[in-house]
Amino acid sequence: MITTPNVVKRVIKKLIMGEDYRSEVIALINTTFLDYAIDFFKRVAEAKMRNQNIDIDWYKHEMLSPSLAKEDIATHAGLNLKTIQNIHGNTRKHTVIEVSALHYDNLLSLLEELTQHQDEIDLTLSIKFRGVTIDLTISESLVVINALAVKRSALRGGLWSAVGKQVEKLLVKTLCRLYQVPTHHYDQSRAPHTEGREVDFFLFDTDGTPHRCEVKLMGRGNPESADAAFARDTQIFIADTLSESVKKNLNARNILWVELKSKANLDQFQRILTHLGIPFKKPEPLERALEEAIRRLEEEAEFAQIEQLIREEGAGYQVS
Repeated sequence: MITTPNVVKRVIKKLIMGEDYRSEVIALINTTFLDYAIDFFKRVAEAKMRNQNIDIDWYKHEMLSPSLAKEDIATHAGLNLKTIQNIHGNTRKHTVIEVSALHYDNLLSLLEELTQHQDEIDLTLSIKFRGVTIDLTISESLVVINALAVKRSALRGGLWSAVGKQVEKLLVKTLCRLYQVPTHHYDQSRAPHTEGREVDFFLFDTDGTPHRCEVKLMGRGNPESADAAFARDTQIFIADTLSESVKKNLNARNILWVELKSKANLDQFQRILTHLGIPFKKPEPLERALEEAIRRLEEEAEFAQIEQLIREEGAGYQVS
């Protein structure tokens, strides 16, 4: 099992070393989803075993039970909370129960209509649980597959977002530790209060003036993420990948920037420290200094509670 603090540490290391970090998040998504899928199959098997001799829709009775969490009810029905919010304006549990039941009934009717005249394929999903094999009909199998697809999509969006949020501040702290920047130059207890949103990070120059730092782990295909730097009073912008046009716009607005996916990323960060008059020491040798910087952050419990936060954010995220 991949633990998320280790994922975050590896992502930070790869970003600072100018390497691609995406494989780490993909591995976390895969592991989390497969864990969920195994547990889901167990619950499906147990539910059908309990209802073998009862003339009801066992899946609806068990997997859409009002006793379950609303997130589970929606997912089992093949929905997500964001869609329910967008259509009905709320995700209160009674709304989720009603909408999920209606959506499931419509989905089941559609599946039965599609499979009624399907003679070319006969899909049967067999689950062997505690020595007993449970067979699902083609409609039941497709309902289960659809629910898993919805869950995978939700996990994918949620974990990308959650890992990104957890990495951003720790990334800048690691860079500061790497360059042995005195703590008061990045002590976030000195950060000015901001209304309405949480700022990623502040660096403080020799006069104690705060400089707003935005961090975005974005790809070349998502230049709109750089809008955060232009829309807010941002002095420093750190991103995974920057297009040439974004770099030109940043330069034109006198916004200091670092492109992590560049061999010159550390030189760029060093130039920012020099520009702000912040004292530092160049890390040599780099890999050993990076390991030491992360070790010190671990000792200060900077990576504590990451796993819980990412799991909560990842599980709660729903795609439209």
